[in-house]
This record gives sequence, structure tokens and C-alpha cells, in this order.
Amino acid sequence: MDATFTAEQDEIRRTLREFVAKRSGPDEGRAAVRTPAGYDTALWATLSGQLGLPGLALPEAYGGVGCTVTELALACEESGRALVPSPLFATAALAAPLILALGTEPQRAALLPPLARGESTATLAVPGTGLATALGLTGDNHGDWAGGGRSGGVQATLADGTWRLYGQADQVLDGHSAGLLLVAAHTGGFARSRILLFLVRAEADGLVRTRRTVLDETRPQARLELRDVPVELLGSGTAADIPAALAATGERAATVLAAEAVGAADRALERTLDHVTQREQFGRAIGSFQAVKHRLADVYVQVQAARSAAYYAAWAAGGEGRGEAVGGLALAQALEALRTAASEGIQLHGGIGFTWEHDAHLYFKRASADDLLFGPVHRLRARAAERSGLFPPDTPYATDTTDARDTPYATGAPGAPATSGTPATPLPGTEVA
Repeated sequence: MDATFTAEQDEIRRTLREFVAKRSGPDEGRAAVRTPAGYDTALWATLSGQLGLPGLALPEAYGGVGCTVTELALACEESGRALVPSPLFATAALAAPLILALGTEPQRAALLPPLARGESTATLAVPGTGLATALGLTGDNHGDWAGGGRSGGVQATLADGTWRLYGQADQVLDGHSAGLLLVAAHTGGFARSRILLFLVRAEADGLVRTRRTVLDETRPQARLELRDVPVELLGSGTAADIPAALAATGERAATVLAAEAVGAADRALERTLDHVTQREQFGRAIGSFQAVKHRLADVYVQVQAARSAAYYAAWAAGGEGRGEAVGGLALAQALEALRTAASEGIQLHGGIGFTWEHDAHLYFKRASADDLLFGPVHRLRARAAERSGLFPPDTPYATDTTDARDTPYATGAPGAPATSGTPATPLPGTEVA
């Protein structure tokens, strides 16, 4: 493994960092999220038209730059430092890879070039709160997360050669502004139950989009209501390919998110260091106190560990590794680092850090919102352990993704109730005659 970045990759980072520093500060970001689009459309036009960010990881045959996930992750690391609100993640990390993997050749040729040029944006919509499950990040995505044939979710029916969707999706990233929606829907009832992906245009009849009030305004979400909406099937309709394509997209998305979180954590730590070196108490800078130094040293170590994990995941996802699925682990590490850096930043900024007017809370909101949407962290790690075969298949830990605090015992643990006729091992001091 060569951990050294190429000159081109270093240039992507440098150019984007300088550009974002000039064009997207905290004040600009606050103003952008309050626009109807939820982001600065002029900034997005520059990021896509001049820098080509949406097409970084797309093949040149479809208007992309022809780079790998590594370059996209590095770009998102820099945008994450400034918490730039943009449709980059939803378009380049969620929607475009699915179109590339599942779409027919005419669909790819028609849809991918406008996305690569930034002329259109896209996103993935799944029912309910199952985005992390659909992407295979927190559990097996072969289940009934799209509705399972029951009421609720999103249901697809085929009549007179036209597919129609009915249902609701509640947490759709950039769903209020995206020009193209990839909607996961259940069809076939119980007899031929399967999940398919459909292309829904923003102007489709029967589509109602409502922007939601969310914790992190820099990552807007929308509620989609589909009322007998005519749609186009993505690809050939082979349901067997969809879980694998969603899982592969989830691996790439987790890698990009991890890099983005690392950038945000690094910037949160920088801001805190600047504050503690300037803020004085008892006639000296508070950063000179040993307790503060220890706390910030711990944050630094955690951020650097998360950066290493994110870079390795990007290297593996970019085709250099041996097929390791490490994106979920890198995301768990990065989300923890961001939450820690943001929490310590708020604490060490003192009273001003708790006010909405200060920028410190923006990083904490990003950490909390991403944990709710793509985690939680313990489920990301449990799924990674399951996929890697860390636990034997016949142990309860192989498939259990619940928090250990949810149940008083783990099956087979000392003192747990007996199962399959096997007597439980009593806890020390509780033996009976």
C-alpha cells in the first residue's frame, strides 16, 4: 500500500480548500441553508462547472473526470471542514453510483452527463428511516425495509405497461431540490416479493415534496409523498442485483462520509485551539493549563486515527485494496471523532460556545445528525464485525446489532436464561444447592 497522495490529489485538496475558504464561510453557509434550494446555487455551479466535483468518480465516457472514490473523498473532506451545504454527497455518492451500476446504457447516457456537469442533481429515497439499512451499513439489506408487502413504505404496481408508485419516504437528503429521485419500492406482494429502484422526475404528477425541519440545516432533508406517480424502472428490473448494488454504494458513501466527518472534526479542533491560545484566565491563556492540553491531545489523537481509517477506506474503495468492506468502520471512527471534537469545542469555548450564534454548535449538530441518519456507531461496528466473520455464525453476536444495554443478558452469557435445554451458568455467589 502506498499511502502517499499523488500530485493531482494534493492539487484537488489545495484548490478546493482555498476556494471554499474564500467563498463559503460560516455566514455564507447560514444564508445558503435558508434559501429555497438549501444551498448556494452559484457556489454549486462553480464547484461542478469549473472544478468538476460531481463527476470526479464517474467514467469519462459519461462526462465524468474518471478518478476514483479517493479523489471524491478528499474533496468531501475539504467541503466538510467548512460544512458547505451542497447536493454533492447525495448526487455523487448515492444516486450516480446506482445509476452507473444498475441503469441501462440509454439511461446512463441520458442521466449521468448532466449530473457530472452539475446541471442536474439527484438523490436516493428509501421508505421510513431505513437509509442505513438499505445501504447495508447497519444490517442485511435483503429484508423488507421498503414495505414488505404491507401497508406503509413505498409500493409499486405495474398496469398497462406503466409503473406507478404510492407511499411515503420521510428522510430524503436534498429531496426537496433534487431534479431526479431514485426511489426504492416494494412490489409483487407476498408471493413475488421484491425491491426495485425507480426514476422519478421532480415534475412528476402526484409527487409532493416537503422540506423538513431538521437538526443539521447544512444537510437538508425532505418528505416525499407519492400519490400514484408514473415512474420509470431503473435498469432491467433484476431484483437480485439491487441489494448488492445498494451495499456497494453504501460502502462508497460511508467512505465519503468518513472523510467529510474527519474534515469537520479537524476544523472543529483548529477552532478550539485558536480560542484556547487567545482566551486568558488568571493572567494566562487557558490553553497553557495542563488539563486543557490533555483534553485537546486526546482529541488530536482521535482525529488522526479517524483520518487514517478514512484514507484506508478510500484506498480500498478505490480499487487498490483486496475488496475489504471497511467503510462502515471508518465512518464509525470518524463520527466518534467529530462528536468528541465538537463536544470539547463547546466545553472549552465556555459560555459563548453554547449560544446559537456561535459556530461551535454547527459541528455538534452535524455529528449528531449523521449518527442518526447513518448509524448509530455501535450498529456500524456490529455490522462490520458480522460481515468480516469476526464471530462464528452460531454465536448470538454474529447477527445481534442491538445495544448490549437493551437486554439484561446476552444469550449464553454467565447467568443468562438457559436455551435449547442447556442449563445456564449461575453468577458467582448465586449457586443453589
